[in-house]
Amino acid sequence: MKFGIAGFPGSGKTTIFNALTGLHADVGLGASSSGKANLGVIKVPDARVDALSAIFSPKKTTYAEMTFVDFPDPPSQGGRLDERVIAQMREVEALAHVVRAFDDPAQPAPDPVRALESFRTELVVADLAILERRIERVKRERGKERERELLERLVAALESEKELRHLGLAHEEETSLAGFQLLTLKPRLVVLNVNEGDVAKPPPAAIAEAVERDRLQLLVISGKVEMEISELDADDRRSFEAELGLAESARDRFIQASYRLLNLMSFLTAGEDEVRAWTIRRGDHAVVAAGKIHSDIARGFIRAEVIPFPALAELKSEARCREAGKLRLEGKDYVVQDGDVIHFRFNV
Repeated sequence: MKFGIAGFPGSGKTTIFNALTGLHADVGLGASSSGKANLGVIKVPDARVDALSAIFSPKKTTYAEMTFVDFPDPPSQGGRLDERVIAQMREVEALAHVVRAFDDPAQPAPDPVRALESFRTELVVADLAILERRIERVKRERGKERERELLERLVAALESEKELRHLGLAHEEETSLAGFQLLTLKPRLVVLNVNEGDVAKPPPAAIAEAVERDRLQLLVISGKVEMEISELDADDRRSFEAELGLAESARDRFIQASYRLLNLMSFLTAGEDEVRAWTIRRGDHAVVAAGKIHSDIARGFIRAEVIPFPALAELKSEARCREAGKLRLEGKDYVVQDGDVIHFRFNV
């Protein structure tokens, strides 16, 4: 899973990136003007993986991973996203839009609602440019009437400043558009970067209303404080978070929000060789989960042996789960549940 961290210069997006990844990328206006994105990978904490590792003592324990891409600032500080940044944004699965709501003597007073609207406009304009160019090519080709009709419908929506993710496109339509990597089709999370004293408070009503109007999810973080917290040891970190009125770290809250946004969950595999979490979408069938491990397993799928995690955590072995009737045999069309521990039988 690759999450892009975007925002206008001075929003604190690299500070958020450092807080989430524990890295130390340069921060401040112009710090990322080299044109190179900052990359960071984190392991997704999962108590179920920890518990299964304690049971099986595997040679290897593998957590799900999340990759963060902190896009560079444009060469100028004009509050626009240039083509280089736009191109990099198209390559991620989802976007986290960092919006400044903290005070900074070096900058004007923050205006989060305007930042939200300006960012949305940038995405709309970028998608319009892609689709209008495609329409011009399609007009010169025969047999492309259906594609042209779809593209013209999308352009009309964008010209009315309606994001494409609100159109309720059919699965086949979304599939046909995948190659364009349209930004207004990507899931987006708004990260409100606030002052330290505001991190445990409800967001301002105006920003909450704007986020709800655009059907976005909102996460409130104080990037500067969270970056400092991420550098502390575990005990000090928990104490500091408690003082701020936070039950969880920014990283944990971001991961949870991301999984909700992308409709993700994890199934598990467990044995003496490896205990591992695998990320899939809610509603995926067993054959799709099998393909996550290896295409050969999906192609030669016979059955899935499924144990709910609570049963395996209680009974401590597959054999005891089988004896207790907690192990089920499921076919290709079984809808995998969050926390299922699965062993796939296959033949290629």
